[in-house]
Amino acid sequence: MAETPASVGSARDPAFLRAARPILERYVSYFRSEVTGFDRVPEHGPFLVVGNHSGGQMPPDIPVLLTAWWRERGEDEAIYALFHSFFLGLPGVGPAMARAGAIEAGAAEAEAILRRGAILIDYPGGDYEVFRPWGERNRIEFGGRLGVIRLALRTQVPVVPAVSIGAHETVVVLARGERLAKRLGLDRLFRIKVMPLVLGPPFGVVPGGSPTWPLPAKIKVELLEPIDWSTRYGPEAAEDDAVVRECYDELTGAMQAALDQLAAERRFPIVG
Repeated sequence: MAETPASVGSARDPAFLRAARPILERYVSYFRSEVTGFDRVPEHGPFLVVGNHSGGQMPPDIPVLLTAWWRERGEDEAIYALFHSFFLGLPGVGPAMARAGAIEAGAAEAEAILRRGAILIDYPGGDYEVFRPWGERNRIEFGGRLGVIRLALRTQVPVVPAVSIGAHETVVVLARGERLAKRLGLDRLFRIKVMPLVLGPPFGVVPGGSPTWPLPAKIKVELLEPIDWSTRYGPEAAEDDAVVRECYDELTGAMQAALDQLAAERRFPIVG
């Protein structure tokens, strides 16, 4: 049965988050994680948090950001994150993620959350960005995906960029495997557009869906100043391709500048 706008995200359970948080805190401590910039974040929703997605098949960027968020602002604040339907459909995994605030990545679901006055985390680069090759680890790679821009314009909410470094040093991605994914029909069957090859312990070079032990890279996330396009454009701008592209370039440009600065401060990969 399809969810109604009122039921989207209804499984989120603050009590579950309080119980699970100590486990997640131990996990993120492995990465010596650091999240800064909470003083720039609006006091309440609705707003979008847009991040660069990193870390291959086991991306630690979401746990790093959320544990810091709960630590700073508490588990009761209504904050949700978009996830691929493939993960939410996994037995045992999907229900637990839903209790943590995960919702399926869809335009209607995302808009329902924001219209409710809540906060939504989106990693628009998705599988394309999370499996970018090692040499591109310090690049913002949204792949021209404009949905997040149209969403912000349509709902007239500000965007808080969340720029991270280090998460893409927890695994070495050798190739995205876009051609292989297309040949295998993964896009048609599962909406998956990559079939990557990664290098990581304990098995060495493996397909991207295989488990690997993450390298102990230091992860840092910086929350930037909000970008509020509603001061310049109305909701109708979501259908104006030129405006959408301009906003996309503004967002990715600001995030790339911040990532360049973080990379300049980072002396060595992995050790941070």
